Amino acid sequence: MTRLLGYVDPSDPCFVAAILTITFNPLFWNVVARWEQRTRKLSKVFRSPYLACYSLGAAILLLNVLRSHCFTQAMLSQPKMESLDNPTAYRVGLALLGIGSTFVLSSFFALGFTGTFLGDYFGILMEARVTTFPFNILDNPMYWGSTANYLGWAIMHASPTGLLLTVVVALIYMVAIQYEEPFTAQIYQQKASSSRKRS
Repeated sequence: MTRLLGYVDPSDPCFVAAILTITFNPLFWNVVARWEQRTRKLSKVFRSPYLACYSLGAAILLLNVLRSHCFTQAMLSQPKMESLDNPTAYRVGLALLGIGSTFVLSSFFALGFTGTFLGDYFGILMEARVTTFPFNILDNPMYWGSTANYLGWAIMHASPTGLLLTVVVALIYMVAIQYEEPFTAQIYQQKASSSRKRS
């Protein structure tokens, strides 16, 4: 880690922008989703929980494009690591990018748009927990697939800055998981309790 830090200029505006977008994105979607779950304000504004969820999903996608852009600009603005700048490392990075994309896309197809973009906070609940691929391989495959994408991208660019930013992505996702999972479980427990009361 110390060796990586020798390549990184933390005062570079591109690096700062990458850190800010990496940190902001999960904070934004968790705060907005919890606010919606408590108040239903977005559903009221859009007159439909589905339209509200689609709108939040679109905002999250745009923010993720911005995050990826800032991540790439931060890598390009700082020096490469010579030991990573070779065809073997590039192929490893490409393989990680392929694995990460597989996890991200298969998660999306398994969950659907509303399942991926916090539909449960809008009252759009799935019938049961998804246990098919990739959820039978690991928990939170969307987050870990995204992390693998950033790691692969950083290795392909032989970028110590990218490697450091990938560590930040992983840490932020770990915090988000700790924040999200108990709350989502609570939503589904409430659904189960309501179903039992009705029957």
